[in-house]
Amino acid sequence: MNKLKGKVALVTGGNSGIGLATAKHFVAEGAYVFITGRRQAELDAAVNAIGENIRGVQSDVSNLADLDRLFATIEQERGHLDVVFANAGVGEIDPPRINHRRTL
Repeated sequence: MNKLKGKVALVTGGNSGIGLATAKHFVAEGAYVFITGRRQAELDAAVNAIGENIRGVQSDVSNLADLDRLFATIEQERGHLDVVFANAGVGEIDPPRINHRRTL
């Protein structure tokens, strides 16, 4: 235990799923953790679920201004960053393509 004692971590997409589980684990290992998410309500719920050594910062990883604000917040509040768990991402579902060939 306490493998991350004194470390500052960032978990993007830390408001649910794998990101939330990782943030909980990092806190249990002694880190102070910043988590991000796009939806404030889910972010607040995640912070409340973890309880201590956690800070939620609403941001979208695809928005450079949000990322600048996020890193400025981390620098201002903790002065440094030791660990980044890049969990959040964006994607699109590509509809399946059906190849209809007609044979005569």
